[in-house]
Amino acid sequence: MIRTQVSLTDEQMARLRREAHRRGVSLAAVVRDAVDRSVPDDEAARVDRLERALRAAGSVASGSGDVAGGHDDVLSGERW
Repeated sequence: MIRTQVSLTDEQMARLRREAHRRGVSLAAVVRDAVDRSVPDDEAARVDRLERALRAAGSVASGSGDVAGGHDDVLSGERW
């Protein structure tokens, strides 16, 4: 890990300490978590978008009761 120095206001440090105590983790762990949530990894964001899209695609009916059996017709647009 890389060490760094960050300047915080008294109030920010107090909030950080309270949160670390509440979670039972170090100050550094809370800061790393905040960075991960605020500045997402590009690949992780891409995977998250893909997973959300796939969940959305599977969450609604297709409008055809026999997509599995007649998928060629459905995909060609003959059965919609």
